[in-house]
Amino acid sequence: MLRRIFTVGGFTLLSRLTGFARDIMLAAILGAGPIADAFFVALRLPNHFRAIFAEGAFNAAFIPAYAHIHGNGGEASARLFASRIFTLLLAVQVILLAVAWLFMPQVIALLAPGFVDDPQRGALAVTLTRITFPYLLLITLVTLYGGMLNVMHRFATAAAAPILLNLSMMAALALAVFFPTAGHAAAWGVLVAGVLEFLLLAGDAKRNGVLPGFAKPKLDEDVRGFFRALGPATLGSMGTQVALFADTIIATFLAAGALSALYYADRLNQLPIGVIGIAIGTVLLPEMSRQLTSGDRIGAMASQRKAFDFTLLFSVPFVAAFLTVPDIIMRAMFARGAFTKSDAAAAGATLAAYAVGLIPFVLIRSAIATFLARKDTATPMIAALTGVAVNVALKIALVGSLAQIGLALATAVGAWVNLLLVVVFAVRRDHLEIDRGFVRSMLKFAAAGIVLAAALWFSSRWLATGMGSIALRDEAILGALIVIGAVVYVVLVFALFGKRWLASLIRR
Repeated sequence: MLRRIFTVGGFTLLSRLTGFARDIMLAAILGAGPIADAFFVALRLPNHFRAIFAEGAFNAAFIPAYAHIHGNGGEASARLFASRIFTLLLAVQVILLAVAWLFMPQVIALLAPGFVDDPQRGALAVTLTRITFPYLLLITLVTLYGGMLNVMHRFATAAAAPILLNLSMMAALALAVFFPTAGHAAAWGVLVAGVLEFLLLAGDAKRNGVLPGFAKPKLDEDVRGFFRALGPATLGSMGTQVALFADTIIATFLAAGALSALYYADRLNQLPIGVIGIAIGTVLLPEMSRQLTSGDRIGAMASQRKAFDFTLLFSVPFVAAFLTVPDIIMRAMFARGAFTKSDAAAAGATLAAYAVGLIPFVLIRSAIATFLARKDTATPMIAALTGVAVNVALKIALVGSLAQIGLALATAVGAWVNLLLVVVFAVRRDHLEIDRGFVRSMLKFAAAGIVLAAALWFSSRWLATGMGSIALRDEAILGALIVIGAVVYVVLVFALFGKRWLASLIRR
């Protein structure tokens, strides 16, 4: 399990690093003005639907079902099931794409109503979203292939695929002079990336003999079970995306640049979520599904506990940094070209607000795995929808005084509500045991985070004074903080947990 986590995490880290290079280009070329806002709406819409229908609900329902059929019925039964799901999935996505293309002005008016009174942003958002929306169909099929490969413990290709999105967008931005605007270039880069990701995953699925084909849809027990799980999973995923849609809708009424501040803050916040939270959750779900299918309940609980420990071990430094030095991070990463220091300050404050909820963001995939592996998608749905209700209510309450920072803070609070409810439900059903060791571990991580945050805050002030106005000042300060933070955190982990704990974590 540890090797597979590092495989997924390593490729995801490479994806995030290339993503930062892409975002640096976006910031320098697009800045935070009207064209940037229109493009980010065009990028968000297919990504929202992808999170609902593909990586969110679909994976939650498909992977446990496919693992169960593969384990009990054999490869032929699993391939037939996958082919039937593939046929239905493709049909639904083609219909959705056609409807979206035809009614895109109405879709933009509904989901970005602040653009209605801004013809420049509104018309451009419609044009760019028509270019990017087919990405949803392609990435949905990529998710299907990736889920099948994950059950076979082949994680590398699916984890590496998002790198193509970053490379494709960077190549398109480099050729922006040949497009009407840089936003058009970036949008076409998204579409080309979808094609490349589809070809990569389809090729790997074919090499491993699991590429699904067309099959006559039949509502047998396996397919009905999939749809029974898919319904609650879709509602749960939709709830989270409704909250994100609310961010987009509300931010279109704010001053130009608010959407961009949300985007860049979220991009940095997604680094630990993707590299740590999603990577570990991706490995944990098929692992727990396999263990529960074979009746190994104790092993499944041990796998989840190990996932929690790894997630917190690698997430605490990000929380400490995002809360204490977000302004330095934003200036060092993006403050160049059309992206000004004032833009970086707005994005940095938004990042700090997101960081309040970073722990539940990274833990939630591992926390809900115990329900999904048991084909229970209803319980996570209840927790998610409750968190969304709190989230949206807080957005409305906070946006007037805090603008996009209030939107990010509401998202963080909603994430905590979601996670705490999932944990309570898991404990009540005896899926998760919170013993003294678990509590001591949480307290030690909290202590390490507080000490590290203090070290980063004081070091940043000292470095800012000592470095004066040298060239690349912010980049140099960030580099020094990374080194200082790494040394301090390693010392804290050894002091609080000891070598024996680390060794046992690797062995378990």
